[in-house]
Amino acid sequence: MTGMGSSHGSITVINAMPCGIGATIGAGLTTEAEFSVCGDSRVVTIGNDPGENDAMARICVAHAYRQAGAEEPEGWKLATRSQIPVSRGLKSSSAACNAIIRAVFDELSYEMDPVDLIRLGVNCAREAKVTVTGSFDDACGCGLGGFVMTDNREDAIIAQRDVGEYDIIIHVPEFKIRKTGLPLDRLRAVAPEIRRVIDRAVDEPFWAMTENGRIISKASDVDNSVAERAMSMGALGAGMSGSGPAVAIVVPKGDGSSFARDLGLPERETIHTRTRCGQ
Repeated sequence: MTGMGSSHGSITVINAMPCGIGATIGAGLTTEAEFSVCGDSRVVTIGNDPGENDAMARICVAHAYRQAGAEEPEGWKLATRSQIPVSRGLKSSSAACNAIIRAVFDELSYEMDPVDLIRLGVNCAREAKVTVTGSFDDACGCGLGGFVMTDNREDAIIAQRDVGEYDIIIHVPEFKIRKTGLPLDRLRAVAPEIRRVIDRAVDEPFWAMTENGRIISKASDVDNSVAERAMSMGALGAGMSGSGPAVAIVVPKGDGSSFARDLGLPERETIHTRTRCGQ
């Protein structure tokens, strides 16, 4: 039997690194995982980025078996494929954890509450050291969709609502930003500014993602000019997602292609998707 699992992506509204509270909006990008028990070796294939370290994937498989109360077999194969670029701030790790655990559970015919499954994936990401904050906000955005605000210090959901249907344009520069290279002291220093944005984020998520992007990009010394240009052209919201360098731009449904063309983004660095309604 082959177990199948999937998860979507999300974009940042509030970066959780400054004060532990984060918020995201679900996006239509997908990550899929296939898991099967076979042979006498454990093989991981990361389809969209074969050079990536597979330690997190192996941790996810081990924790899924432990959660299900089953012994991990000597041989298995895991293959993932994703529309989400790695290490660009687009929640690739969170989506992968969700999808891999779901695939193993599917193979085992094991069921788990969706939010508890997300928490399990967050613990895997922490063990693999691919997250600074624990990324519960990112994982909830990927797994649940809609707007989700969380307290990552307690893995608790603070607010959750739908945001409607909008086009999302994502500018994805070719370079990556690894978590190990983040200026944590500077990011924590902007906590008072981020708290002021948090106060309005539930009611004004697109405004919040724009302000968050300005604050975080300045603290991280990452270029925010694409977001500023998009806002000057009438975008509903635009800002750096996660720790970057990707920039997410929200526009009315149906306007994404023409807006990206007018913005002049290179096609090879542009992803088109839409907001994903919450579960």
